[in-house]
Amino acid sequence: MVTFSYDTMNLPPPNTIISTAASLAATAVLIGTLATDFIPQPIQQFFSTQFTNLSKSLSSQLTVVVDEFNGLTPNHMFEASNVYLGTKISPLTRRIKANKSNKENYVSFCIDVAEEIVDYFEGVKISWILNSGLKQSVEGGFNKKKKRDSGSGLEKNEMRYFEIKFHKKYKDLVLSRYLRHVLIEAKNIKQSSKEIKLHTVDYNGTDYWSCINLDHPATFDKIAMDPELKKGLIEDLDRFISRREYYRRVGKAWKRGYLLYGPPGTGKSSLVAAMANYLKFDVYDLDLREVMCNSDLRRLLIGTASKSILVIEDIDCSIDLQNRDATEDGAKAAEDEKVSLSALLNFIDGLWSTCGDERIIVFTTNHKDRLDPALLRPGRMDVQIYMSYCTFSGFKLLAANYLEIHDHPLFDDIMKLLDNVNVTPAEVAGELMKSDDSLSVLERLVSFLTVRSEIQVL
Repeated sequence: MVTFSYDTMNLPPPNTIISTAASLAATAVLIGTLATDFIPQPIQQFFSTQFTNLSKSLSSQLTVVVDEFNGLTPNHMFEASNVYLGTKISPLTRRIKANKSNKENYVSFCIDVAEEIVDYFEGVKISWILNSGLKQSVEGGFNKKKKRDSGSGLEKNEMRYFEIKFHKKYKDLVLSRYLRHVLIEAKNIKQSSKEIKLHTVDYNGTDYWSCINLDHPATFDKIAMDPELKKGLIEDLDRFISRREYYRRVGKAWKRGYLLYGPPGTGKSSLVAAMANYLKFDVYDLDLREVMCNSDLRRLLIGTASKSILVIEDIDCSIDLQNRDATEDGAKAAEDEKVSLSALLNFIDGLWSTCGDERIIVFTTNHKDRLDPALLRPGRMDVQIYMSYCTFSGFKLLAANYLEIHDHPLFDDIMKLLDNVNVTPAEVAGELMKSDDSLSVLERLVSFLTVRSEIQVL
């Protein structure tokens, strides 16, 4: 084994080395103090700036800052980043903020100030850090007086901002593709966790609408309608929401009109709820009998948001819309005193129809023959769906939902009866709910259908 000593290496003793290091440190502190006292402040600032610039030029890291506000306007990029990073929280994250509003049923999560999240995009490492600082005053200084904002937990003159750090050679990738990826993902995250709202007319509100959560359990799997018709409707909805650029290219408003018609109790309202749950669209329930005049109608319709379903149920009973041509006497004077069909049509496919994107309009009626033909032409009601009486395929779906059975010896009798009797899905569902015993329920249903067929024959 080879050993070394201070003598063989010609090094001074350890105490001498420590003493020399201490002297150098003291000298450095003295020089710094003398520089602060005797070198003018502008010269100090110049050298400090030059050193900072040199450090930046030698650094391989680039930082993108995303402020919470752009002036007084909220920065959509900051909001999207908050949503996106809430799904990137890892076991290493030390502080997480949980948020829930009064109108939402779910809890959302985001990172707290000074926390770092590491993300990877196309193999590139990207670091996010949430910071906060004082807002700069008009004079260029920083505000000292701060008031607590009870809503956000921040000081009113504080601002939050994200710092996105990555290697500078990936600048184009981050700025052109990654940030767009964050926006798209945040939109999808918000849409998937969205609480669907049911809006109703409220003249006491600021925008004439009030809303509650729509907790209707209807889904396409539970709707008792013809399977082929249901499949066609789902495909039409999917095609509609995927054709944003198509509608722009052909110069048409991005909207779709549906007419649901058929006897009462055939599931028209439940189908609307199933459409809303499938698309995650809010529902605006408009009763035209509550609308006072055309100007109010315009304000209500403009107040509906994009990605929504406007529903006007029982359109044939809501208002006298059968005659578009008013009489000459007093027609113009009364134009704004009541809701007219012309005002409604102008919103459906006139200039007002462009006030919003990705909208669906649904009319329901029990009597299609009573409607003005102007409502039914393509471009207004693009799809017309007949909600029929209960068929055997519809009954089998109801039996699976209510009784959790898919076959039974009495199914043959029920199939023959349904071929000869008009009964609504609501009536069949009512019979299936009367007991938990499958046999007794099906026997009751056979008796009910038999009596109904005898009555209809008479």
